[in-house]
Amino acid sequence: MEFRLLGTVSVDTRTGPLPLGPAKRRSLLAALLLSANTPVPVARLTDSLWGEEPPPRARGVIQGHVSRLRALLTGAEAEAYGVELVTLGDAYVLRVPETLLDYQRFEELLMLARQQRSAADTVRMLDDALSLWQGPALGGTFTEGPLQAAAHTLEESRLATVEELARAYADLGEHHRAASVLRAEAVAHPMRESLAAALILALYRAGRQSEALDWFHRTRRLLADELGIDPGHELADAYALILRGGPRPTAAPADGTDAAGASRDGTGPAEGAGTTAPPGPRVPAAHSPSVAPHPTDLLPRAPRGFHGRNAELAALTRAAAGEAPVCLVTGPAGVGKTSLALQWAHHNPAAFPDGRLFADLRGFSETGEPALIDVLREFLLALGVAPRRVPESVSAAAALFRSLTDRRRLLVVLDNARDSATVRALLPGGTDCVTLVTSRNRLEGLIASDAARPVPLGVLEPQDGTALLAGVLGEERILAEPVAARRLAELCGGLPLALRVTAARLAGRPQWTLAGLADELADERGRLTFLDVDDTGVSAALRLTVQQLPADAVRQLARLGHHPGGHFDPYTCAALAGTDPAAAAAALERLGSAHLVTETAPGRWVLHDLVRLYARGLDPASGAEALVDVLDHYIATALAAADTAEPGGEPCFVLPEGYRPAAVRDFADRAAAMHWLATERDDLARAAVAARGAGLHDRAWRIILLQWPQVVWRVRDSWAPLLELALDSARAKQDLYAESRVLNLLGWVLTEEGRAAEALTLLERSPGLAQQAGDRLGEATALINLAVVQAGQGELDRALEGCGRAVVLAREEEDRHTEMLALQHLARLQLSAHRPGDALGSARTALALGPEHEEAARRSLLLAVSGEARLALGEEDEGVLLLDRAAEEAERAGYDEGAVRALEALLRVSARAEYRTRHALALRRLTDGG
Repeated sequence: MEFRLLGTVSVDTRTGPLPLGPAKRRSLLAALLLSANTPVPVARLTDSLWGEEPPPRARGVIQGHVSRLRALLTGAEAEAYGVELVTLGDAYVLRVPETLLDYQRFEELLMLARQQRSAADTVRMLDDALSLWQGPALGGTFTEGPLQAAAHTLEESRLATVEELARAYADLGEHHRAASVLRAEAVAHPMRESLAAALILALYRAGRQSEALDWFHRTRRLLADELGIDPGHELADAYALILRGGPRPTAAPADGTDAAGASRDGTGPAEGAGTTAPPGPRVPAAHSPSVAPHPTDLLPRAPRGFHGRNAELAALTRAAAGEAPVCLVTGPAGVGKTSLALQWAHHNPAAFPDGRLFADLRGFSETGEPALIDVLREFLLALGVAPRRVPESVSAAAALFRSLTDRRRLLVVLDNARDSATVRALLPGGTDCVTLVTSRNRLEGLIASDAARPVPLGVLEPQDGTALLAGVLGEERILAEPVAARRLAELCGGLPLALRVTAARLAGRPQWTLAGLADELADERGRLTFLDVDDTGVSAALRLTVQQLPADAVRQLARLGHHPGGHFDPYTCAALAGTDPAAAAAALERLGSAHLVTETAPGRWVLHDLVRLYARGLDPASGAEALVDVLDHYIATALAAADTAEPGGEPCFVLPEGYRPAAVRDFADRAAAMHWLATERDDLARAAVAARGAGLHDRAWRIILLQWPQVVWRVRDSWAPLLELALDSARAKQDLYAESRVLNLLGWVLTEEGRAAEALTLLERSPGLAQQAGDRLGEATALINLAVVQAGQGELDRALEGCGRAVVLAREEEDRHTEMLALQHLARLQLSAHRPGDALGSARTALALGPEHEEAARRSLLLAVSGEARLALGEEDEGVLLLDRAAEEAERAGYDEGAVRALEALLRVSARAEYRTRHALALRRLTDGG
């Protein structure tokens, strides 16, 4: 047995491939195989099969496909191979040995190929890996959302493998075969520049220079016509090599370089060939790269213990390849901007034969910025200007600097710049000069005026963070406590400054354990104290940034420190700071420019953990007030979202004591409201937890219960724990209304999750609590939900009695929506109790309550009940007409479940071909998800 994803999704057995059926079933199998041996929640499967708009019966469709897949596997004796499709709560897991998965064997062959010392062995391994592919990955599935991303990842791996195979052929000197391998993929992916560059080099080295040049110009024209861009550095370097008449090796040395010592792409050491240093800056043809560095060199020493940042170093190299480039490294305090700049600047001194200049502009220093004339004087003296010839004014000194650098090739590093104007005065004049600027601010003015190329610098990944710790403490100490080392890296938030301070503390105290310090840092109250040592630390670095801010931005930052969630928008910020959304948005832009907050999506921002702790300390006394403000903001906004998503619903009649909403957004339609509820779900949960922790129970349960439109829409999406928290808060306030409403929603969620016994226990208490609280509509809804569970448990008489009581309550409250819902369930229960006359009467009454253009799904269900009741009364013609009408209304509304139910009832009394056809179509739509 073999499971294939590298091509059409299939399962091969001894007797041939299994008949998997429709594309949705193949998609489900693919989703399970991509997470083989790991439980996959129904919610994730739903996203994989339908994305953001699943059909109403998505869970039933998935269950049907799982059942069919399980039967197919059982029939193929899958258990003998160790294959089993298992249900685990609200998830499914496909247990399968990795040896039966083609994509796992592909990855294993790639790993083995990279371990081979012989290029010939590498070629064999890569050939075997590529032979597993039988077409585009995940063929025959609906590759949208997660499946589309997985297919793209697999295809990228295949193309990278093709490029590796071509390099292996080049190592063997078989450039014709390398070109042959690459040409087919370059034709299929004409705008993949790495493929085109590799093909051009292979053709050139195979002695086919004219073909190589032709392919370059073809690709260049395509990029210009389709994307409006010039060739990237790989294509440009390949073209430059051909024009220079670069070396064409006739045989490959054992180390994989060509006869002149160039790498396989002709630009220097091959990527991944054992060196961690990035490629150096571009060297224009007018200068020889062998020229010795000029004695003029103001660079500080290269940073010690530098780790990672390969992507950013490569980005700097690309940014430096233009004409008179200005490279701009930006990022928050302590992220390592200066270290990155110096690491790059020290890598290739031969690229700057006329010298390297450096100035610390101290834009964020307590000592203040140096005078521009002093910086220019230092530069001019370093370039050989006699002291008496240095001009007195800034403008004259800057003009002389530009004149002296006009025909030179040098590097100018301007560290810690505060604003764009300071940098402009220090820019060199030569087109071959490179200027490298670092700043905590974004310096967008410099981007606008001088086409500066930004290279944003973020925090380190955990593995690079632990490598930085190892560089100071030694590998042995890290290997002795690897889990604690990674935890330290995470508690430092990946910030290099915090990591270095942590390493310094540990280095001076060999008796300390990494786990012990991690436990100390885990306490937020003292974390920043531990991350300061002598005159260096996170607090000091952040203080220097904050002192540059205007007062309104500082106030906004201080209030953000008390925000309980992970994300915030201008409305949330306005509520926290007591301003309006426009002022809050302006403050956020100012904080973002200083890299104190990060915009993760338009209008959606986050705080780094250490910045949050620092911000909280700016105004600790305002914490309680800020928490109440943001909780009330969430309540008001969630109320607006619920009212827009489900007009007429009233989950909270009485607002909490002292409620003062601010900065409430409007929602244009149901889609916008539901999107907000879905996007803010995690932050609403954090807010509820924070409210409960602060004893604000009246706000905690409201924030949770107000999400009911999203709970109803995504009922099986693990809402029970959050609703249980709401239940605890309702009980803590001894609020019977709240307890009843929460029990009602929680009981329904448990029913939908298949936990009927637990649901029954909760729902039996809800009507009585609602009655005590005087919540008659809540009591009616509780009775309806309870009746559904009771009927499922065989207690039909009790279910009928409860539903009848719900009808009376809704009618007395003059709530047509609730009355229609109660009558619908009552009619179905009466039909189950063999009381078709009563069922018909209940359905008629319900239909009279709702206008024909509304409640299409409910009308279809009521018409179907009416039709079945007529059939039970022996009135076959009338019953068939009603069922046909029910099916038609369901079909028009896209309610396939209702159409299937009505047509199944029709087929029990009629053999008309039309009904069979419509039933088959509706069932197919339901099974395939539309």
